[in-house]
Amino acid sequence: MPAYFVTSTGTDIGKTFVTAGLIRTLRATRRPVAAFKPVVSGYDSSVAATSDPAVLLRALGRRVTAEAIAAIAPWRFRAPLAPDLAAAREARAIDFDALVAFSREMIAIAGTTVFIEGVGGIMVPLDDERTVLDWMTALGIPLLLVVGGYLGTISHTLTALDVLRRRGLRVVAIVVSESERNPVELHETVASIARFSGETAVIGVPRLPPGIDTHPAFDRIAALL
Repeated sequence: MPAYFVTSTGTDIGKTFVTAGLIRTLRATRRPVAAFKPVVSGYDSSVAATSDPAVLLRALGRRVTAEAIAAIAPWRFRAPLAPDLAAAREARAIDFDALVAFSREMIAIAGTTVFIEGVGGIMVPLDDERTVLDWMTALGIPLLLVVGGYLGTISHTLTALDVLRRRGLRVVAIVVSESERNPVELHETVASIARFSGETAVIGVPRLPPGIDTHPAFDRIAALL
């Protein structure tokens, strides 16, 4: 079954928003789907219901419980820092080999379309030697690159795309998640990135009003999966 890694150019760009939107879209067409966010920093168990793993669980139609969160996000750290620093604050460390093994196992046993959501941007450190890029390279699965609509995103996006391609990773689509403060119209940002993205599709997803969690853009992305 197909598996996809959802990555980004940075933190708080919209990885979880996009992943949850795709989950709901696939489920609406009765396409089975599973999702995992193995590494989470900035996790506060006292407000777990608002955490990224909880957002994914609700999109999957599953109850948000401590056990369910632990199952899809086994490496959770309280400090809102890069994973290696957040882990160090708790005198812990991320076992990179165990992380890769967990990801592969979840893909293998899911028996359906799987999303593995990363943490932070593509070069965020996981330990003293490895980054999210090394994690993605070890898995070798296709990517969804989520980027923002802020000033500077075009350079950040094209830099990330170049790095990913140099590692031999296939980017299925670049998803422009509209930023809260967006000095350029979303369609203009999409068009600018698309001029340099080659055959990689560039799809814009606007900010949605409260209570609205579907949009035709998710259908366009899902059609590529």
